[in-house]
Amino acid sequence: MRPNATDISDETIRSRVGLSPAAALTLIAASTFLSMSVWFSASFVLPQLTSEWHLSTTGASLLTIAVQAGFVIGALTSAATGLSDAVPAKYLIAIGAVGAAASNVALLGVDSAAGAFPLRLSTGVFLACVYPPALKEISTWFRRGRGKALGIMIGALTLGSALPHLVNSVGDLAWQTVIITTSVMTMVGAFIILLVRSSGPYPFPRRQFDAAGAIRSLKNRDVVLANIGYMGHMWELYAMWAFIGTFLATATSLSTRPDADSVASAWAFVCIGAGALGCLAGGVLSDRFGRAQSALLCLVCSGVAAVAVGLSGALPLPAVLGLCAFWGFWVIADSAQFSALVTERADPVYVGGAVSVQLALGYFTTTVTLWTVPIVVRHISWSAALLVLALGPLLGSAAMMALIRRDRGRVRAHMVDGHSRIT
Repeated sequence: MRPNATDISDETIRSRVGLSPAAALTLIAASTFLSMSVWFSASFVLPQLTSEWHLSTTGASLLTIAVQAGFVIGALTSAATGLSDAVPAKYLIAIGAVGAAASNVALLGVDSAAGAFPLRLSTGVFLACVYPPALKEISTWFRRGRGKALGIMIGALTLGSALPHLVNSVGDLAWQTVIITTSVMTMVGAFIILLVRSSGPYPFPRRQFDAAGAIRSLKNRDVVLANIGYMGHMWELYAMWAFIGTFLATATSLSTRPDADSVASAWAFVCIGAGALGCLAGGVLSDRFGRAQSALLCLVCSGVAAVAVGLSGALPLPAVLGLCAFWGFWVIADSAQFSALVTERADPVYVGGAVSVQLALGYFTTTVTLWTVPIVVRHISWSAALLVLALGPLLGSAAMMALIRRDRGRVRAHMVDGHSRIT
């Protein structure tokens, strides 16, 4: 957090900007929840698209990876140009949401992976104008309780990402219905963000475009360790979200049911949606015990859960579902803490760009596991694939332990310095 900042009461904030922090959080989280629903919209109807468009395994994987790649391109462009630090967040989010909705609904006009790939790529580019600015905007409304607030925000992202599973679980829905529904949700999200009149009472400094600005954050070792932790977290997260439904439908006793796909989608929504509660828990823990400490706990729990699910083949279905829900709870619970670490430890002038760089690194990492998991499943097994995912939390845990040691070293140095001044 920036030093010398004083807390302002909610009443004072409301009188100054016409909105309380709680109201701003509600609007921004609702906008994010709706806007991010297009992220997995095509991925969750892949069985239908594979049949209708005659997709190969590679083509199906590329439709999922395209959004991640587009997000990386958009986030890096935003960071390199300084866009996320120069344009008011609510306008950037609204433009991104409208663009993502348009790209998503345009899928109705194509009939092949070749036509869909650039549209999914552009969806990711536009969503890079939604998620990073939303995280920065929330941070301007909270100084105390920032971890909890960011946890609620990312909980909204979690539910938004799981929404297509819920829509798909109804059964016998045409894939076009899922695409249209999520596109409408994203458009509504664009309008909701415009209800936020201004940034909060703790704004970050504004600046002109500066191509090298955000990259400077990588010289800050605390930020680097936070980024490594985030990459370990993302190695696991999106692969879990993307494939948990397929795992439940094909690798458990659900596979023998005629309605396996719709039932698996419903349970996938539950397992992914459990992460919304995990985000809230992670935020509360981080505000009380520290960002790195909370992230470390979440990484350990999610890594253990990935291994447990990978070795759960002989367990009854309720036990497998319980493990998957436990995994879903912890796999996202630490995400907000990495963002909070960057907003608090990066140069305040370049916070928007620093967050964009972190997200770009993380989402680039997701493309590796989204590509790798289907290959490992096809050639070895689901157990092997899930054990591969557990490597991410292992790396992230090492980074958080290093950051905790750095913090403790600074505290000891400060105590020694204070003692020497007294004596």
